[in-house]
Amino acid sequence: MENKAPGTLWVVGTPLGNPGDLSPRARQCLEEADVVLAEDTKREGLACARWGVQVKRFVSYHDHNEKEKAESVLQALREGKNIALISDAGMPVMADPGYVVIRACREAGLPVSVIPGPCAPVTALAGSGIPPQPFVFFGFLPRKRSDQEAVLAPYASIPATLVFFERKDRLQETLENACALLGPREVCVARELTKTHEEYLRFRLESIPDLSSLLGEVTVVVGPPEGNARTSREEVLAVIAEEQPLGGAPRAVARRVQARVRGWTTGEVYAILPRVK
Repeated sequence: MENKAPGTLWVVGTPLGNPGDLSPRARQCLEEADVVLAEDTKREGLACARWGVQVKRFVSYHDHNEKEKAESVLQALREGKNIALISDAGMPVMADPGYVVIRACREAGLPVSVIPGPCAPVTALAGSGIPPQPFVFFGFLPRKRSDQEAVLAPYASIPATLVFFERKDRLQETLENACALLGPREVCVARELTKTHEEYLRFRLESIPDLSSLLGEVTVVVGPPEGNARTSREEVLAVIAEEQPLGGAPRAVARRVQARVRGWTTGEVYAILPRVK
């Protein structure tokens, strides 16, 4: 009995907002695929309806089921079925768990092909007017300040532009934290990319405007460091010498010091605090 040729996992870029950005090749793939994997099947079903795309079958694939779904995807591919992977908007895997099933396919020797399309980080970078090379993309930053410190602080002195997603209700606080960690820099907040109310807001990280009324989906582009952004150890120790006599628990002192220096996390400051006996 002749073995059936395996199907292909197609990684398909879809519009960020403007339906005109769906390529003819992406449209054909979505309509011909036996299964379309999507983070939110209801949302993507509505999106496909807006694009005039007839999908045979949606299957949910998200952060909480990606590993258990991977094996069923591999089996379907072995049976000769073609599967399309899409994200909520833009290119899959940029800020979703799609790489898990792609990695599994690669390890199993099953075909994977990409149909490129819109990508929010690259679109924001292209329209920002901020130096694009090199750049680092973080996806969504962690929520907690201490976790943001751990992510951003190492880049205080690395000559790279930083790109990340942030929810509008946390944007102001995140940018203020970024300023404390990274120092003076250009920043561009790109919102509603490719949509009717698309907007690029340019300002300085040390002069953040009131963003509390900002609406829509947001991509942030932070420019590379200007000069020596990371405060030296000697300067940090000098700030500690000023702050420690003011009192407070060591962790509170470390937080005050961290707010006055650049490129240091609270934990790093805490580690070099002289212990008062």
